[in-house]
Amino acid sequence: MESPEVIFDRVLEITVLLQKDLARSFEGNGLTLSRTHLLWELHRLGPSTQQALATALEVTPRNITGLVDALVTTGFVSRSPHPSDRRATLVTLTDLGTSTMSEMTAQHQELSQHLVAGIDEDHLTHLALGLETITGRLRALVEDAAQARQGDA
Repeated sequence: MESPEVIFDRVLEITVLLQKDLARSFEGNGLTLSRTHLLWELHRLGPSTQQALATALEVTPRNITGLVDALVTTGFVSRSPHPSDRRATLVTLTDLGTSTMSEMTAQHQELSQHLVAGIDEDHLTHLALGLETITGRLRALVEDAAQARQGDA
């Protein structure tokens, strides 16, 4: 059996490799990890206010403004007046944004299949359960740290 440190090192290596693969896929298209995260949320939510996007991404409205500005400039999203709230702006994927998200979804599915190809179902079940446990514990650590910071403030 592998030690917890070896398993953790593998998780870290996977993180680094995924970041390198994402950086490679972003080359030349004006996207960053943060901008892509916004596109994924917009793809999932549909046309959204900047406030809703800030909530979904857990960032400040000012941060969303900068991300949306950059995505408007590169042609992935557009802004328009909200149909029922004069104070709000609606952010929508453009045709380029929609086609980019369709391509990213297909690449996501392809990579997912490639990464688990050849692993039998029993091993995949155990892997999924292990990763779910690790993710839950890490999420709890992050949430506990955030609550501790709020308590100190």
